Amino acid sequence: MHLDVLDLRNFYYRTGLGRAAQRAVRDQVQAIWPTAKGQTVVGFGFSVPLLRPYLKDARRVVALMPGQQGVMPWPAGMPNVSVLCEENLWPIQTGQADKLIFLHGLETSETPGRLLDEAWRALAPGGQALFIVPNRAGLWSRRDRTPFGFGRPYSLSQLETQLQRHRFRPERHVAALFQPPSSRRFWMRTGALWEQIGRRVSSHYAGGVLMVLATKDVYIRPPGTPERARERTPIHDALPQPEASPV
Repeated sequence: MHLDVLDLRNFYYRTGLGRAAQRAVRDQVQAIWPTAKGQTVVGFGFSVPLLRPYLKDARRVVALMPGQQGVMPWPAGMPNVSVLCEENLWPIQTGQADKLIFLHGLETSETPGRLLDEAWRALAPGGQALFIVPNRAGLWSRRDRTPFGFGRPYSLSQLETQLQRHRFRPERHVAALFQPPSSRRFWMRTGALWEQIGRRVSSHYAGGVLMVLATKDVYIRPPGTPERARERTPIHDALPQPEASPV
C-alpha cells in the first residue's frame, strides 16, 4: 500500500525528523553519485528529496509518482518535473534512464516483480539503479510515525536476491539513518554524529534504510533460471550428427 503524497510531503518538508532523514539519505546518495552531468535521472515513488542536487547539471530529471500515492508539483519555483504514472507502466522510453532512484516505491508496491521489470526496461544499458528500502533490522521500520514504518522492510540478502531475479546485478550497498527515529532534542542535535559513527561501525545492520546500487543485467534469462543455464553450448554439439549411409 502506497503512502499518500501529502503525508510524505509533510514528513520530509515540515518536520524536523523528516528533514534530518532527508539530509542523511541524500548525503549517502551524493557520495555514490556526486554528479549526473548530461545524464537522465529518473526517480520513482517519493524520490524528490533526493533529486534536487541533480537539477542543475543533469540533461533531464523526471520524478515518477504512482497513482496510488498521488502527485505534487515539484520543484517549487521551477518548471515542474513530477509526473503521475501507473506503477507498472512508466512514460519513459526503453533504455532512457541513466540513473534511477527508488524511494518509498518498492517496499509499498503490491506487484514488486512487475515494478522491477518496468524499471529494468527504462534503465539504459550500463545505467545504474539505487534502491532505498527500510531495513528489517533497523529501528525505523518499527515506528509507523515515519514513512519507513510502512510496507515490507528488507534484509540485505532479501533485497539483493529479488533484484537478481529481475535482471539487476547488485554492485555495492550502504546504509543510512543511524540516529533513532525520535524528535527529542538530544537525538536531533546529535543526529549527524550518529550518522558518522554508524557508517564507520556497520555497513547494513544498524541503519534505518538499506541502499543497494545495481546495474542492468543485459544477459536476459527467465527469472529463477540457474546460473549454469547461461553457459553456452557449442554449436557443433547442439546440431544433430549425420548418420552413416548404408554401404
